[in-house]
Amino acid sequence: MAAVCTHHQVLPTPASMSSINISKSSQTQLLSRSHLLNRNRPTFLTSTPHLHTTSKPQSKPHILCSQSTNPKAARRPDYIPNRISDPNYVRIFDTTLRDGEQSPGASLTSKEKLDIARQLAKLGVDIIEAGFPAASNDDFEAVKMIAKEVGNSVDKDGYVPVICGLSRCNKKDIKRAWDAVECAKRPRIHTFIATSAIHMEYKLRKTKEQVVEIARDMVSYARSLGCDDVEFSPEDAGRSDREFLYQILGEVIKAGATTLNIPDTVGYNVPSEYSQLISDIKSNTPGIENVIISTHCQNDLGLSTANTIAGASAGARQLEVTINGIGERAGNASLEEVVMTLDCRGDHVLGGLYTGINARHIYITSKMVEEYTGLHVQPHKAIVGANAFAHESGIHQDGMLKHKGTYEIISPEDIGYERSNEAGIVLGKLSGRHALKKRLEELGYELADDQLETIFWRFKAIADQKKRVTDADLRALVSDEVFQPEVVWKLHDLQVTCGTLGLSTATVKLFDADGREHVACAVGTGPVDSAYKAVDLIVKEPVTLLEYSMNAVTEGIDAIATTRVLIRGENSHITTHALTGETVQRTFSGIGAGVDIVVSSVKAYVGALNKMLGFKESSPTKVPVERTPVSA
Repeated sequence: MAAVCTHHQVLPTPASMSSINISKSSQTQLLSRSHLLNRNRPTFLTSTPHLHTTSKPQSKPHILCSQSTNPKAARRPDYIPNRISDPNYVRIFDTTLRDGEQSPGASLTSKEKLDIARQLAKLGVDIIEAGFPAASNDDFEAVKMIAKEVGNSVDKDGYVPVICGLSRCNKKDIKRAWDAVECAKRPRIHTFIATSAIHMEYKLRKTKEQVVEIARDMVSYARSLGCDDVEFSPEDAGRSDREFLYQILGEVIKAGATTLNIPDTVGYNVPSEYSQLISDIKSNTPGIENVIISTHCQNDLGLSTANTIAGASAGARQLEVTINGIGERAGNASLEEVVMTLDCRGDHVLGGLYTGINARHIYITSKMVEEYTGLHVQPHKAIVGANAFAHESGIHQDGMLKHKGTYEIISPEDIGYERSNEAGIVLGKLSGRHALKKRLEELGYELADDQLETIFWRFKAIADQKKRVTDADLRALVSDEVFQPEVVWKLHDLQVTCGTLGLSTATVKLFDADGREHVACAVGTGPVDSAYKAVDLIVKEPVTLLEYSMNAVTEGIDAIATTRVLIRGENSHITTHALTGETVQRTFSGIGAGVDIVVSSVKAYVGALNKMLGFKESSPTKVPVERTPVSA
């Protein structure tokens, strides 16, 4: 159920029940490639809400977001492509798997995309843009798999997400997109072409008349395939001539478009400007009453969320977003920021706007996307950042001890983030499987028996070295086990010798997918370098290490270290870039966690290799660059 702001009248919270991060030291080391390696290498659960209630009111109520009551979210309107029965309902269009994956290093395997799509369905997004089917065979198969599995999984309330495929305005792309999504219960084709003067002149080299003709014909072609849900985007609408926008949008409406997306493709607009753009389109486009208006705001000036909310206030009823705001260049409007803004302020200042998002799945979805893409969320990120609910200054702590509403407009439990253990369970070396399973469930993880068994024994090993295992430790362990790619190679043993008296040497034992043992020894400039060289001797897959970073997830000398690496294979792992139409080499990230930083580093490296080796070779559909529109 989505959240809504409501008035709560409550007594000050006793200190014993407060949740304050007194001090949080996040040890972060960015180890440069030149200093460390100096070479090129050839089903989740919903947590129980914690409501802020007491029997004795204060003299002045305060506003606090809460999930306790929101009857509107239970009334998600029946899906009709070009109409929403409730004028206050706002559709959430998630493009994490398409625009989000365009972030450098965020390449996802088909399995990872399917996992994220399932989680997006649990989150309750209305439309999942599953990818760009024409980019490669792997992208096509991933979108098709999501359409089959997630696009036909109808819940008890009749909800099933729309599965959308992106296409440029040409028949090959559109047919490819339709072939990928048509098996979904609610399929959609999203096609686009540039409309700004600078794009039409320098990129498309086409006149306004030619662009209108292409847009009209391609929307009509999409409808002729049997698709009754077609979205059209005039790329770079934020810098396009108004009269031309009204003309081309009117033509695609007549051709059968059901949703008109108005992208601020380069993040150029400010909120008042973007709001006026939506208002002008709504007032001047013929037939606009027969379609849904959508927003798609990039974050180049840091205004994507503000512009998106401004667009909704002006009449847009579909908002295009990504988890954690990932995406091309500076990213997109962040789902969590947009949704929680509507949840918190929708009734009070936005005329009653609301979504169907189950906000209690936001945090776990954010963590899944972070782990799968390898794109870390900055600590000060709104809603899901590590410091979003941390209070360290004395004045803030004093206020929080007296009343949480003094400095929190959102309770962390509203987004599924548990910062306290209500059962009073402290996990340590004497804890059993039941206590571990219970705490993982409280944190939002539902694990299969074999996954729980593996994590239990890793938990016991950590507990033998630490007095207490924290929630951050548990999340790191789950990420290291559950959010890993399919196994091609698995680290079994590692031994290193290093220091000032001699050359660093590493011996590595890996198991392949068939369980066969492989051992190699190598000498390097340091323990990680020598270990990576030993892995290379076994795997025999030439790659270039692009990035290496390490982060201590908790305080103390015994903290678990999380390592992230980014690699690029020297063999051809290519895809078609939706922005430029050109083929680009994919990069692959890997994450490893452990108390031993060398072990976590090798796990991360092996994980990245597994992702790359498990990736299907791509055969991009090439379209001449001068005829290729840029995506919204």
